[in-house]
Amino acid sequence: MIDCPNGSSNHDFYIIAFSMSSLGQLEFSFGILVIYLITMLGNLTIIFLVFLVPKFHTPMYFFLCNLAVIDVTSISTCVPKLLFITLTQDHKIFFSSCMTQLFFFVLCADGEICILTSMAYDRYVAICKPLHYHTLMNKNIYIAMAASGWLVGVLNAILHTQLTSTLQFCSSHEINNFFCDLNSLLALSTTNTQSQKVIIFLEVFFMFLAQLLLTVISYVFIFSVILKIRSSAGRMKAFSSCASHLITVILFYGPALFLYMKPESEDSKDQDTLLSMLYLILVPMLNPLVYTLRNKEVWAAIVMIKKNKRSYGSSSY
Repeated sequence: MIDCPNGSSNHDFYIIAFSMSSLGQLEFSFGILVIYLITMLGNLTIIFLVFLVPKFHTPMYFFLCNLAVIDVTSISTCVPKLLFITLTQDHKIFFSSCMTQLFFFVLCADGEICILTSMAYDRYVAICKPLHYHTLMNKNIYIAMAASGWLVGVLNAILHTQLTSTLQFCSSHEINNFFCDLNSLLALSTTNTQSQKVIIFLEVFFMFLAQLLLTVISYVFIFSVILKIRSSAGRMKAFSSCASHLITVILFYGPALFLYMKPESEDSKDQDTLLSMLYLILVPMLNPLVYTLRNKEVWAAIVMIKKNKRSYGSSSY
């Protein structure tokens, strides 16, 4: 470990991921702002619908609501600061703000993995064991599944935030990414981070890959049951009930796997940043679109709420 001058180990950082012209900065900021607003609108709509519409008080929509909360939290953790940087060219981020970003990044990543796995189990029970669905997915069980996912995320976020906050950063404080992600901070540290990297490796192996394997196994059973359905209409109905979740799993795990499993190199820093933007900014925007565009129940609920609002407004006069 290299000893730092007083105060330099708890230093502010600088986000240096993007370098572009003034016009490019304006266009980039506008595009990110549009994505952010669409993401917030889509996910908040899902949250409000699940709370307001009784027929959405089911395990699937409960997990979807949790996923929407995660998406709102994750994108709000990094995008406002990114917009501020691109518009003001003030790349500085306080040490405390950086640790806050790191905490919520780990929390949301772990939470999303657990929620996606819970949703896969829900689809498995619904298609493979429909007669036992209400027993295997009663209210106590699906609330406990979601709560355990959040608990794992909080504990892991506390662990990595605490470990990272004690590291020393003597040689550089420039983060080559658009937010304070764990890998970038470990790369900057002059402290021996081998033990924390071992923890990350174990987490990737036993949590990330294990839960992905559970999801894959669930879909192996799901597809085996779907293929046994004789009518094409029945197969299509069964597949459509899990298609949205399958797309969401691919959108999340695809870039995440490529980012964390590929070998590190200096030439791949820009690629890492783009992949991080994909699953931290684009995926939260796409998730509500995937679940609502072809979901007649959601559109019917939105129309019903609008009609009720108009009826209430006209009756109040």
